[in-house]
Amino acid sequence: MEAAAAAKRKIEVESKVIEKVGEVIREIERAKHVEQVICALHSLAVLLFPIDSSLLSGSIDEHYKDQVIIAKVHAPNERDDWWRAFYQGAAFPTLARVLLLDVASNWLTCFPLSAKKHSYDVFFVNGLSTEVVQVLVPHLQLTSSDVFDVNVVQSNVERLLVLCLLDNDGVFKMALDLAVSPHSEDTINERLKSVVSRVAHIVTSIPDKARLRAPPLLSSQQAITDKSEMDVNLSFLGEIFSRIVRRGSSDVLLSEVTPQVLRHVRSCLSSNTDVVDTDVFESNPESQFWLKIMEAITDSYTVERIAEQLLRQLATEHASDIEAYWVLWILFHQLLKSQSSVRSMFVDKFLLWKVFPVCCLQWILQFAVFECSPIKDLWTKGHETTNGLLDIVQRLAAVWSKRDFVQSAPLEQQAYITAALGLCLEKMSKEELDKTKDAMHSILQGVNCRLESPADLVRKMASTIALVFSKVVDPKNPLYLDDSCNGETIDWEFGLTTSEKVSLSVSNAEKQIDETGMSTSATLSKDLARAADGGKGIGVKSKSKKSSEFSLVDPDEIIDPATLNYESVSDENDDDDASENSDSCDSSLQPYDLTDDDTDLKRKISQLVDVVGALRKSDDADGVERALDVAESLIRASPDELTHLAGDLVRTLVQVRCSDVAVEGEEESAEEKRQRALIALVATRPFESLDTLNKLLYSPNVDVCQRIMILDVMTLAAEELANAKTMKPKHQKGPLISNISEPQPWFLPSNTGPPGAGSWKEVSDTGTLLNWLIRNERELPLKPGQVKRGKTRRWNLRSGNIHESQTEWSQNKFPLYAAAFMLPAMQGFDKKRHGVDLLGQDFIVLGKLIYMLGVCMKCASMHPEASALAPLLLDMLRAREVCHHKEAYVRRAVLFAASCVLIALHPSSIASSLVEGNIEISEGLEWIRTWALHVADSDPDRECYTMAVSCLQLHSEMALLASRALESAETTFKAKTISLSKGTIKIPNSNIQYY
Repeated sequence: MEAAAAAKRKIEVESKVIEKVGEVIREIERAKHVEQVICALHSLAVLLFPIDSSLLSGSIDEHYKDQVIIAKVHAPNERDDWWRAFYQGAAFPTLARVLLLDVASNWLTCFPLSAKKHSYDVFFVNGLSTEVVQVLVPHLQLTSSDVFDVNVVQSNVERLLVLCLLDNDGVFKMALDLAVSPHSEDTINERLKSVVSRVAHIVTSIPDKARLRAPPLLSSQQAITDKSEMDVNLSFLGEIFSRIVRRGSSDVLLSEVTPQVLRHVRSCLSSNTDVVDTDVFESNPESQFWLKIMEAITDSYTVERIAEQLLRQLATEHASDIEAYWVLWILFHQLLKSQSSVRSMFVDKFLLWKVFPVCCLQWILQFAVFECSPIKDLWTKGHETTNGLLDIVQRLAAVWSKRDFVQSAPLEQQAYITAALGLCLEKMSKEELDKTKDAMHSILQGVNCRLESPADLVRKMASTIALVFSKVVDPKNPLYLDDSCNGETIDWEFGLTTSEKVSLSVSNAEKQIDETGMSTSATLSKDLARAADGGKGIGVKSKSKKSSEFSLVDPDEIIDPATLNYESVSDENDDDDASENSDSCDSSLQPYDLTDDDTDLKRKISQLVDVVGALRKSDDADGVERALDVAESLIRASPDELTHLAGDLVRTLVQVRCSDVAVEGEEESAEEKRQRALIALVATRPFESLDTLNKLLYSPNVDVCQRIMILDVMTLAAEELANAKTMKPKHQKGPLISNISEPQPWFLPSNTGPPGAGSWKEVSDTGTLLNWLIRNERELPLKPGQVKRGKTRRWNLRSGNIHESQTEWSQNKFPLYAAAFMLPAMQGFDKKRHGVDLLGQDFIVLGKLIYMLGVCMKCASMHPEASALAPLLLDMLRAREVCHHKEAYVRRAVLFAASCVLIALHPSSIASSLVEGNIEISEGLEWIRTWALHVADSDPDRECYTMAVSCLQLHSEMALLASRALESAETTFKAKTISLSKGTIKIPNSNIQYY
C-alpha cells in the first residue's frame, strides 16, 4: 500500500511540475517587458530551490516587486519532491531549451545581475549535474538560424559550463549523484554503467565542441578534480580518466596528477626517519585513494598511456630513484600482481618497444623486474624475482643479438635496449648467468655483430656490454675494448641525450642550399664521410688531401730526383755542421763520429724502378720504409718511365703490408705515405693506374681493408683532379689574315708611342745557350719635369713570363677520366665472387664504392660526361638490393650519390634530353624523388631522413631550373605541359608536371 501511494504521489507531483513549466513558458512567450520574464522564472524557482525573494526585489521595477514577494513557496519536503520530479522527468529539458535559446537570445542581456543569478542560472547551478551537462553540451554546436542568435547562445552555454563544472565543482557533484547504487553498495547495474559512460563521454567532449573563442577553462587544459573523499563513485572517475586519455590529453591529466602523488610520497618519506616499507603506504588513505582510482580504470590503453606519461613527468619533475619507485608502487603494484597485461606492458613494451630516458629505464627495471626499493639489496628478494630477472635478460639478449635488429632499428632504440641489458647484467652473478639457456651465446653474438659495424656508436655499445659481461664472468679481469670505457661509471645514454634535442626540421636542410639555387655539396659530402667512416678516418683524409697539394713547376726544369726527399734532411745536417764548426773554428782538426751506423750502406732511392724493387722486398723493413718516404716525391716529378711503371707500382703499393714493416706506433704514418703515393700516382697517370686499381678492387687476393683503401684513393684522386689548375694561353680573337697595308712586319712592335721616341732596335739575349726569343728595345724621351733618364722598354714576340691578361687558368681535369673511374668499378658489383660479396657481408665496401661514384659525379659536375654517366649510376642505385639495403650505412651512401647526380646534371642537358625523347634521365630523376620521399617517410635511421629531405630539396631546385630551360627553348608548349615521349619532371608543391 505504501509503495502504491508513493507511486501515485510521484505521478501527481510530476503532472503538477509539467503544468507549472508549461505555464511559465507561456508567460515568457507573451512577455513584453523583461520584468515579466523574471517574475515568471522566479515563480518556478522558489518552488524548486530555497531562494530569498528579497535579494531579487531590489533589482526590478516597483510594479513587479509585489509579485515577486508574494510568490508561492513550498515546504522543504515538498520542494525536494518537486526538484526530483523536475530534473528526472521531461520538465527540465523542455524548460532548458527555452532558457538556452529564446531567453538567452532575447532577454538575458537585460537581466540584472541578481536576477540572472537567482532566476536564470539557478536552474543549472543547483540542478542535477548529470542532467544539466547532458542538456548544455549539445548546445555548444548549433547550426545558424534566423530565430535566435547562435553566437549569443553558444557564449551563454560556455558561461554556464564554466559556472557549473569548475566554479561549483560540477564533476564532484556528478560523482556524488552517481555514487548511490539502486541495488547494492558493491555492484553497479548495467543501466547505471551506461549512464556513467555517457556522462563521462559528454564531459570529456567539451574541449572538442567548444569554439575557438571559448574561455580557456573549457579547453583541454581544464582542471582535474583532486577530491580525495573515498565515497565518490570511483567508476565514474575511472571513466573520466579514460575519456581524457582517449582524447589525447594524457599529458594534461598527468601534469595534474603526478605532482600530487609525488608530493604525497615526499611527505611520507620525510615523516619517516627509518627505512620506508610498504606498510607505510598501505595504511595511508591517500595512497589507497590513488590505488582505487587506477583499479577503476578498465581500459588497457588508458593504463599504458598513464604509465608512459607518468614516467616522463617524473623525469621532468627530477624525482629521485626512491621517490619514483614509490610513486610507481602506489599506482601500479596491485595491477602488476593481478593483471598480466600490466606486467607485459612494463617488461615487454616498455623495455623492447618504447624508448624512455635512462632514468625512466632504471625506474622500470627497479619496479617491474627487480621488484624492490633502490635502497634494498636485490639478493634479499625471493626466488620468483630472480627467475624474472633471468627471463628478462634472456629476452633482451635475444633481441639485442639479432643482426636484423642492428641493421634496421634506430640508434636510439638500440642504445635503449643496450642500456636495459647492461643494467640487468650489473645485478647478476656468474652463477645466475650460467642458469640462462642462451644468454651468454646471444651476448657474444651481439658483441661480434656490432664490432663489425662502421658506426662508432654501435661499436661502443658492443664494447660496453662486453665490459659488463666480463665483470660478471671474471670481476678481476675486465675486458676493455674501447678507451672510453675506462671509467668507473658507464654512460648508458651513449651521448644521445643532446642529439635528441636537435630539431630535424626542413629549415636545417635549407641551410645546405646556397644563394645560386644549387646545393652546396660539401655538406652532403661531409655528412656521408662522417657516417661512412663512423667518425674515423677524417683526420687521415684531411692530411692526405693537404699533402697532395703541389705547386706548378716548369716542365723544362732539370731535376735531380735523388735530392727531392732529402732537401730538408740535408738542410738540417748543414745547420748542425755549421754549429759544430763554429764551436771549434780555432782548431785545425775537426772531430768526427767513429761509430758505424751503416748509413753509407743504405743507398738512396732515386728511381721509380728502385722503389718498386724495395717495396717488393717485404723482409727488408728499412728498405720498404725508405721507398715509401720517397715514393710520392718521385711520382710527382712525373718522369718518363712512370707511364710504363704505373701499373706495377700501383699493385705493389696496394699489396705492401705497412703494419709489418713500420715501427710499432708508426703504422698510421706509413699508411698515410702509401695512400699519398697512390693518390699521386692516380692523379698523374690516371688511365694506367685505374686499370690496375679496378682489377684489384674485385680481386680475391686483397682483403676488405685494401678494397676500402683503393676506393679512398680513387675518391681523393678524383677530387685532386677536379681541383687541379693548369696554365694555358688565353684564346684571343683577332683577324685570321693580317692587313697587307701595314708598313712593317707583323712580328715587330708598333711604332706608336710618345713624341720623341726612338726607333726599335733588335738586341741579343746572352742568358742561355738556346734562346728562342727575339728582343727589341728603344729609347724613350724624358717626361716633363723629369731629370733622370727614362728606362728602356723591351718588346719580344713571346715573353718568358706570359702576361696575366694573355693567360687563363684551366680547372677540373677530371671529366676526361670520369668514365675510367666509374664504369669498371660499377661493372659486376652485384656478382658474388670468392672472398667478395658486396651485397652481403662486404656492405662497407659497397657503401664506399657508392660514395666514390657520387664524388666522381660531383667532380664532373656541369660537364657533358655527367649527363652520359648519370643514367648508368642511377641504374645501379635503383637496384633493390642497393637502395633498400638493410644497412643504413649503404642507404646513406645511395642518398649521397643521388644528391650528387642532381648537383652534377646541367639543367639545359636535362631539357635537351627531354626534347630529344631520351627518357633515361627523366625516369632516373623521378625515381630519386619517389625513393627519397619513401625514405623520409619510413626509414628508421635519422641521418637517412635528414639526407632524404636535402635530396628532395635538390630535386625541386633541379626541376625548377630544368623547367625554366624548357620554357626558354624554341618549342611550343601547351597548358603548362610538354608532351615529349614519356619523360616526366615533377616540381613539389606545384601542379606543374613536365612530360
